[in-house]
Amino acid sequence: MMKQQFVVIGLGRFGSSLSLELMDLGYEVLGVDLNEEVVDDMSNYLTHAVVADATDEEVLKSFGVRNFDCGIVAIGSDIQMSILAAIQLKELGIKTVVAKAISVLHGRALEKLGVDRVIFPERDMGVRVAHQLVTPNLLDYIQLSKEYSIVELRVPDSLVGKTLGEINPRVNYGCSVVALHKQTGVIVAPTAMDILSSGDIMVLIGSNDNIDKFEAVISESE
Repeated sequence: MMKQQFVVIGLGRFGSSLSLELMDLGYEVLGVDLNEEVVDDMSNYLTHAVVADATDEEVLKSFGVRNFDCGIVAIGSDIQMSILAAIQLKELGIKTVVAKAISVLHGRALEKLGVDRVIFPERDMGVRVAHQLVTPNLLDYIQLSKEYSIVELRVPDSLVGKTLGEINPRVNYGCSVVALHKQTGVIVAPTAMDILSSGDIMVLIGSNDNIDKFEAVISESE
């Protein structure tokens, strides 16, 4: 089975970090940037890295970009170039096009172009950090919608030794533990009999209100 191939346009902090993570996950990555120095630095880590203008359709065709599974426009402050690059990827027929937006209006423009997913790295990270700051046991926060989220919570001392059945977050708080990170590995869909240990991390899904209630109760019991 062939590895999925990604083309990342723009190798700034976000684009470089994304590219390196995709490589670590075992995928093939073509990095494209106008900055020769940046491309030289990244060429040692990516499958391929090229100095090129991603708004030029013929240039992208010459790299075989149309055969890639996913195109990611990670261009920073140049909104015009970001939009033009997204247009080229859509025109080339890439299955999935993802683009970074630096403002709401930028995001709307990308959505109107038919970009499959628009991401706001700075905004999303700000939201996650804010939640981590106000909730001591919160390790990560992913907003699924305005009403629902997935969170990672460190098991507090007050819950150590208890089973999930005893806590019963689904019945008592309306949120579900969908995974449990233990030192021995990850338990997906844990049962009521699974015992919580010190250092465990619970992955919960539920409405924001219900998760907040659960977080508040375990924080108070510390």
